[in-house]
Amino acid sequence: MLVLKFGGTSVGEPKALAHLINIIKEKKEPVPVMVVSALAGVTDSLVDLGQKAAASQDYAQAVDALLQKHSSLMAQFLTGTAYAAALEKIKTLFGELNRILDSLAVVQELSPRLLDTLMSFGEQFAARLIADILTAQGIQALYLDTRPLMVSDSNFNKAQVLLEPSFLAIKTFFERLPTPAPLYVATGFIARSVDGAVTTLGRGGSDLTATVFGAALDVDEVEIWTDVDGILTADPRMVKAAFKIDSLSYAEAMELSHAGAKVIYPPTIKPALKKGIPIRIRNTFNPAGTGTVITSTAAKNDYPIRGISSRSGLAMVRIQGSALIGSAGFSARLFSALARQKINIILITQSSSEYSLCFAILPQDLAATEAALQEEFASELAAGSISELVSEVDCAVIAIVGVQMKHHAGTSGKIFHALGRNGINIIAIAQGSSELNISAVVSAHDEAKALNAIHEAFFLSTTRSVNLFVVGVGLIGGTLLEQIARQHDSLAAHYQIRINLIGVGNNRKMLFRQDGLDPLLARHIVRGELAPEKSEVPVEDFNLTAFIERMRSFNLPNTAFCDCTASAEIAAHYATMLQAAIAVVTPNKKANSGTLEYYRLLTGYSHDRGIPYLYETTVCAGLPVISTLRDLFLSGDHIRRIEAVVSGTLSFIFNNFDGSMPFSALVREAKAKGYTEPDPRDDLNAMDAARKVLILARECGMAMEFSAVSIEPLLPPACFEAPTLEDFFNELEKIDASFEQRRREAAAVGKALRYVAVIEDSKASISLRAEKADSPFRTLVDSDNMIVITTDRYSKLPMVIKGPGAGAPVTAGGVFADIVRVARTLV
Repeated sequence: MLVLKFGGTSVGEPKALAHLINIIKEKKEPVPVMVVSALAGVTDSLVDLGQKAAASQDYAQAVDALLQKHSSLMAQFLTGTAYAAALEKIKTLFGELNRILDSLAVVQELSPRLLDTLMSFGEQFAARLIADILTAQGIQALYLDTRPLMVSDSNFNKAQVLLEPSFLAIKTFFERLPTPAPLYVATGFIARSVDGAVTTLGRGGSDLTATVFGAALDVDEVEIWTDVDGILTADPRMVKAAFKIDSLSYAEAMELSHAGAKVIYPPTIKPALKKGIPIRIRNTFNPAGTGTVITSTAAKNDYPIRGISSRSGLAMVRIQGSALIGSAGFSARLFSALARQKINIILITQSSSEYSLCFAILPQDLAATEAALQEEFASELAAGSISELVSEVDCAVIAIVGVQMKHHAGTSGKIFHALGRNGINIIAIAQGSSELNISAVVSAHDEAKALNAIHEAFFLSTTRSVNLFVVGVGLIGGTLLEQIARQHDSLAAHYQIRINLIGVGNNRKMLFRQDGLDPLLARHIVRGELAPEKSEVPVEDFNLTAFIERMRSFNLPNTAFCDCTASAEIAAHYATMLQAAIAVVTPNKKANSGTLEYYRLLTGYSHDRGIPYLYETTVCAGLPVISTLRDLFLSGDHIRRIEAVVSGTLSFIFNNFDGSMPFSALVREAKAKGYTEPDPRDDLNAMDAARKVLILARECGMAMEFSAVSIEPLLPPACFEAPTLEDFFNELEKIDASFEQRRREAAAVGKALRYVAVIEDSKASISLRAEKADSPFRTLVDSDNMIVITTDRYSKLPMVIKGPGAGAPVTAGGVFADIVRVARTLV
């Protein structure tokens, strides 16, 4: 035997009502009663009618619209005399409603008692019309007004059901029925107090009506039909990856519902728990689904927690001082003072020192709370043994629930790591001795971010997601987006890593999509290769401040910013991003070769807070230089000396400077092959190479500013002062003979010229050297880079790292690898 309950979304539209009819027809088990809510939106409309009447505003048009809503729904299923008879019943109810509104317009006061009477009409309308529709469909159904059977106290708007008298009234009613009994379509949400007044059970009270009937009739199961497939691991509106929970215990369901899960009304569980009756949450629009079943002992699952819920818009109050320490009865005084004002406490936590106690309440109760406590503790406040009350609004409680938590060590650590890693500050923590619920209070602004971070940590622990923002879609950035698009599915399938591209920009355009952008399409749009109207999201003019603010306002967990530019302005914002718990990945050398103070700020903040700041590609493109130096340093090795060719452009020029063509011609060839910047002087001034040398020196622990790097100029000032590129090449040709002479002098003794950096004894230099035939730098070809590292461990045979030091594919690949490293830090 079953009791069914259908919510407002399950009865409010013809399509939903058709599903309801089919569900009833297909039930093989006996169904003595079906509880219904008001049609979706009707309860709010009734409240609005009462407010209009009390304010002497016109309400006749709104009443007509409400009647039309119900009559048009009936017209979809009823015709002829059946429709006329059903409409007459509904009109009779509307006549009663109009009389109450007319009286209200006279007295101009909408009391809680009168409001309950008004709200009760919604369920009466719904139950009457559905009973008539079912009858017309060949199902023997009768309307049941539950007010005589549901007995409550007189706490209007949120009355408490008195279970024993309600059980007795329901059992007595059904025992007197003939066999076979019809299906009763019962009004949910409404009851009658002991003194005969109409009461309502609070929003969601129809669920409670169903379980009271189920417990009274000792049914096998209560089915609550709604518009979702069951109870999910989190609110799907905030956590897109939430999925259905197959089963959970009464205790878990109560914890989740009290903490904000809206699928089931919290008091619903008590009557079922009392009789041990399972409650099943099912989807009216997916009747084949099994839903979520709530029982005394739920089946074990593969996760240490069952679900996460949240409740936002709360206020936190903290009371502290020496008066709390060792003071018997202090808490009793505090809670009694609040109870006298009927203030509900949502969460309580106290420090082990007993010095402070804080609790969460509804924000509308804050003023009354402060007044009650100031009155209760007036003497302690005056004496200074209690400090001034501290309150904080716009808070959210995140509840992590599961009976299996007690068997899994490290659950709390995983929660706090997930929050801390994402820069979410915890205001307060509470946990019961049963270890069923761990609650954390955070800013309401961080609610969705916290839910997603914790959900991923527990339910998607094998999958790591990075929400990526990229600025710069030139050679490196554009190639990076191409690589991400090509590798996206493979990373997800084989390595459980998801790269979600959320925002893209260059110096002209930017676009964002919280659900993710197509990397290739975004690249084409931002570059101007595709018309903006082809984009599914708005294309905006680029503004760096606006881009960063948008990235921060999304407040997504596991956010990473990738700077594929050479902009000093963008690099100046890295600290702001790290402080907002946004990981930074960059091939841009400007930040790490800027002031030592800024370099230390970035690396220190990353180290102290655990927010990734990754810049492997700032030196030697995709070669593993930075990470290797860091590993040597962390493992206790001492770096004695580094020799390096770190410029791909200069490497190409000197690797091929064999006398077969003049130096200036080699520079022209390097430019033609794309090895140089558009203006080759940006490479030949050695500033880029010097920045790389400085970064290497700092990674070795040297406290060095850029000015301390000794740079041997390759070209005279006249080359750099030339007004045009052609003038530059004319000046360069003038020193071809000088370069050729140096080359011949080196070749005469079996050597060749290379532009080499040296880091040793807290000094760094870069100069043109003549290298012997056995020098490792003589093995370089094309634009290769090479790092030769001599350490205490690698003293006899230095470590050599060699490979392409330039080129979009290898540099973008190195940046991509750093983005993947961000994902790996989430484990």
